[in-house]
Amino acid sequence: MNSAARRIGRTLALVLPVVLVLSGTLAVTRVPWATTATDSQMLTASSGTASTKANPVAPQEALRKRLLVELQEKDPGVALTDLQKATTKHPSLARHCASIARDLGRAAVAKYGAAHRAQAYSRPVCDTSFATGVAGAQ
Repeated sequence: MNSAARRIGRTLALVLPVVLVLSGTLAVTRVPWATTATDSQMLTASSGTASTKANPVAPQEALRKRLLVELQEKDPGVALTDLQKATTKHPSLARHCASIARDLGRAAVAKYGAAHRAQAYSRPVCDTSFATGVAGAQ
C-alpha cells in the first residue's frame, strides 16, 4: 500500500506541473489581446481614471530645462548667472553644474551659429564647462 501511494505521488508530481503550464499557455493564447473595440470592452491599466502620478522631474533637470529656455529667450550670460545663483542657493545642484553648463555652451553655439559668438558670454561658472560645451559643439 505504501509503495502504491508513493508511485501515485511521484506521478502527480511530474504530471501536474506539465498540465498547469499547458493549461496556462492555452488560456493566454485564448485571450483576445488584439481585438477591435467593437468586439470587446477591456479595461486597461492606462484608462482614464488611473490613480498613480507621473514621476516628478529631478531638480537638476528642471533647472537645465529652465536655463535652456532662458538662454533662447535672453542670452547665455543671464543663464550662466542664474546657474551660479542656483548652485549657490542649493549646494546639492553643484555636482550637476558642469553638465548643465556644457549643455548651455552647446545651446549657445546652436543659437548663434558660431563658437566665437557663443564664447563671448563665457563666465567662470563651474570651472570652464561652458567653454567646453562651446568647443564640443563645433
